[in-house]
Amino acid sequence: MTPTVQAPGRALPGPAAGRRPRPGPRRATGRARFRAGPYLLIAPTVVIIGVLILYPIGQLFWMSFHKIGSREARGAAPAENVGWDNFRTVLGDGFFWKVLVNTVVSAAAMVALTLVLGTLVGLLLNRLGRKMSLLVSSGALLAWATPGISAAIVYKWLFTPGGGLIPWFLELLPDGLAGSGWDDYNWFGSRGTTYVVLVLCVVWQSFPFIAVSVLAGLKSLPGELYEAARVDGAGPWRTFWQITFPLLRPVFLVLTVLSIIWDFKVFTQLYFLAGGTANRDSFNLAMYAYSAAVAFPAKYGLGGAIALILTVILLVFTGFYVRVLVRQGEVA
Repeated sequence: MTPTVQAPGRALPGPAAGRRPRPGPRRATGRARFRAGPYLLIAPTVVIIGVLILYPIGQLFWMSFHKIGSREARGAAPAENVGWDNFRTVLGDGFFWKVLVNTVVSAAAMVALTLVLGTLVGLLLNRLGRKMSLLVSSGALLAWATPGISAAIVYKWLFTPGGGLIPWFLELLPDGLAGSGWDDYNWFGSRGTTYVVLVLCVVWQSFPFIAVSVLAGLKSLPGELYEAARVDGAGPWRTFWQITFPLLRPVFLVLTVLSIIWDFKVFTQLYFLAGGTANRDSFNLAMYAYSAAVAFPAKYGLGGAIALILTVILLVFTGFYVRVLVRQGEVA
């Protein structure tokens, strides 16, 4: 057997010749490498959320378990911890449940009317040409951009007895159709008529957002489905319920939850239309909490308990809203 002779300066050919050595597994250092960049980027958002949202909620939670009057609010006396007494007082008062009924019924009417009117306007905008659709949607969004106090002033004037546009118009109608005595009728003297004006005011402000959102959803739907439905002889009603509504169900779900959250905490419009806190029959939860806190003698703890109950109700709907958004993100 002839022995292999290796030339000087040359390595023996082998299976690893011409290949790069594979990197070995990284050794565990025992400590994960800290990267400060992501935390620095998110820090301003966390600070803003903490200052503007978490701190007020924490203060509200603390107030609802203490007896706080004017002296305690000024710091002249320490606030007494009363435990659950504020909640027992609120939940044991029959007036609270009457206010809760006002809140739920008015919010349900606002949400239903807002969704129906907004959807109809959205369908109308989808049928218009580009320029006309832009003109109509821009005009509708002016109502949405109007501040709540400004809208309440307009509706107060519309229904003012002895000079408002609505009483004047109703008085012009035949007595057999609308009755008589509308010119001097006080729309803000009872709970029912006050809430009629309130619902109209809030729906007028809210439906443009629903209309624009529905229009955006309609623009994303494939036109082939509507062409096939037209060929099959489906009418507008059947086309909406069998094509549009199923495809836009997630959009309608999100809009419904958002409307519930907004309409449950209506305060500015109701405060102005009802003339402040004098008419307790027209209270909703937001007005009830405000009245309990600022009435004489001031009971900030009691008002905080009412506001915390309203916050918990809204957090339930907010949690449902976030869950819907997360599920939509997973599907997408």
